[in-house]
Amino acid sequence: MKMKRWVTAEPDAEVVRSLVAACGFSPLAAAALCARGVKTPEQARAFLSSDPASLHDPMLLPDMARAVEMVRGAVGRGEKIAVFGDYDVDGITSTCLLTRYLRAQGADVVYYIPDRLREGYGLSVEAMDAIHAQGVRLIVTVDSGISAFEEVDRAVALGMEVVITDHHECREKLPAAGAVVNPCRPDSAYPFASLAGVGVAFKLICALEGEGSQQRLLEKFADLVALGTVADVMPLVGENRTIVAAGLRRMEHTRNMGIEMLLREAGQKERRLTASVISFILAPRINAAGRMGHADMAAELFLTDDPRRAQNLAAALCDLNKQRQAAENRILEQALVQLHREYNPLEDQVIVLAGENWHHGVIGIVSSRICDRYSCPTVLIAMDGDKGKGSGRSIKGFNLYDALEHSSDLLEKFGGHELAAGLTVDRENIPALKERLAAYAAEYTDPHELMPVLRIDSAVTPEMITEKNIEGLSVLEPFGMGNAQPIFSMEEMLVEEITPISSDRHVRLTLTKDGVPYTAMLFGTGSGGCGFAQGNYVDAAFNLDINEFRGRRNIQLVIKDVRLSTCEAMADQKFLNLYNYYMADRRLSAADARILLPDRRDLVAVWRHILSRSEDGRLTVPSNALSRRVSWESRRPINIGKLFVCLDVFSESQLLSYHFREGQLNIIIKHVEGKADISRSVVLRTLQEMSE
Repeated sequence: MKMKRWVTAEPDAEVVRSLVAACGFSPLAAAALCARGVKTPEQARAFLSSDPASLHDPMLLPDMARAVEMVRGAVGRGEKIAVFGDYDVDGITSTCLLTRYLRAQGADVVYYIPDRLREGYGLSVEAMDAIHAQGVRLIVTVDSGISAFEEVDRAVALGMEVVITDHHECREKLPAAGAVVNPCRPDSAYPFASLAGVGVAFKLICALEGEGSQQRLLEKFADLVALGTVADVMPLVGENRTIVAAGLRRMEHTRNMGIEMLLREAGQKERRLTASVISFILAPRINAAGRMGHADMAAELFLTDDPRRAQNLAAALCDLNKQRQAAENRILEQALVQLHREYNPLEDQVIVLAGENWHHGVIGIVSSRICDRYSCPTVLIAMDGDKGKGSGRSIKGFNLYDALEHSSDLLEKFGGHELAAGLTVDRENIPALKERLAAYAAEYTDPHELMPVLRIDSAVTPEMITEKNIEGLSVLEPFGMGNAQPIFSMEEMLVEEITPISSDRHVRLTLTKDGVPYTAMLFGTGSGGCGFAQGNYVDAAFNLDINEFRGRRNIQLVIKDVRLSTCEAMADQKFLNLYNYYMADRRLSAADARILLPDRRDLVAVWRHILSRSEDGRLTVPSNALSRRVSWESRRPINIGKLFVCLDVFSESQLLSYHFREGQLNIIIKHVEGKADISRSVVLRTLQEMSE
């Protein structure tokens, strides 16, 4: 795993005090606002506003007047209208929103969501033919269509009219539709360009309803619009903040039977609803329908008014999500086996893996998980015969779309953007694709820029961490892209306890600062993955929560990253200086030699740890973490200098090889016939002589 680079804001103390005094914010909330560039009461009110009266006029969107004219005309003439959507949450909610509204106006409406597994993303010529065969006269796209040049031409040639509503980036040329409504158009005068696809669809129904209708329609449909907006990871600022705040309120008393039953099936009906509930609980269940080839099932859920049918559909979506999780975990397990065999984390800057019978509706999630885990651009390819369908995820600093464009001659097709992309490739071209992407990374990226950045709103002290101040952070909600839950940091916290939980998948820590103990949760890392041990001093970056359990409330730190404090690094440096002095063939004093000299139990402890933690004969850890992990597990006093001596002894004996770069230590275990004899080690014998 790569280390994170911390970027800590330093909010102006006077500005923080003025926001507290003028607006009544808690000091933590004021510090977070200040870190995000909000420095006056006026700016704070504008940033935090979720007043529906502030919604922008939908008629400012390009081609909106023409879109309204075309849709009203089709409705008035009784013509059949098709709403063409997408299989993700944004596309499904967009489809249902517009379909519900038009049906309520008496329109003859059908909807079409492409099958992810059979048709792939977006419009297709075959879909245009199928829609025309149903007698459709007008197609209105939602969350799609901005790049559908050939498909729109086909629809027009068949005698159908097309209105495109989308929010994806536009090319210089637009499809030949009757209207193209997109806030990202270069000629758009709309003040907010970050609407989700469902946000643009909402603006269309507001324009169709007429002036003064936005607040009323938001009250009616905010839950659907919020679902798509949050799930599509749109920035929760400006209009999106207004939409999502209204949507979360609406969900608590929703009249959409599908949302009601989905909340019940997911166990969230009586709980406080936040954007995180949408992101991590509701959205995966809705997305599972599309990923597993049943997007129509999710659409029907949000369109039905039958409680029994809604309950059955919600239960089915939850079951599909379990199937998706099982497929995802199976692919992840297979991918990691391949990864540990092929990937050198100290040399490779891109991960490309291909597997047989991988579900290509799921590989995008697995690609994202591997990308997050290794902080490395990742492409997974699901093979089917001689063809492979791939899905890639990237990190800031590596433009995945550009990288694929440099490999376009090897690909049948590809598309996407900087951080996510899809592709189709012949089996025989996969080795060349790996080489081409590696060459692109070497030529066009700076490894330092690929180090993930953790942005911290403010360093804090114990007196700032109170229940009242933490509760005051709620004024910043809803949290999401563009308005993340605040991250704070504290330096030189003493690690009092490390307690594995959930079969050592997570760790509960007791950290102390100035005599004040804190419970901290480190999720996704077992005790063996900690780069520190009891008694060490660490710097921690965390979210602040109030944990309520059995009527008791406790402050809890949710760790986002943790690193050894400067005092620990200085101690390491002392031992490393000693080790480097010795390796330069300089003679140590007997006392210094004994500091570096491992005894048999030390050597055994290091070797056992490496064997138990390695996968496929490899172990990669932060260079300053291994000695602490071994010390904690074995209760042996093994400093970093002594650790390197142990590694040198094993290297001399041909048991392993190791090297490190950018703070990462990479160990490769070698296969040795018979029993290795470490007694002949020159490194060990020389240290023993010096220690006498």
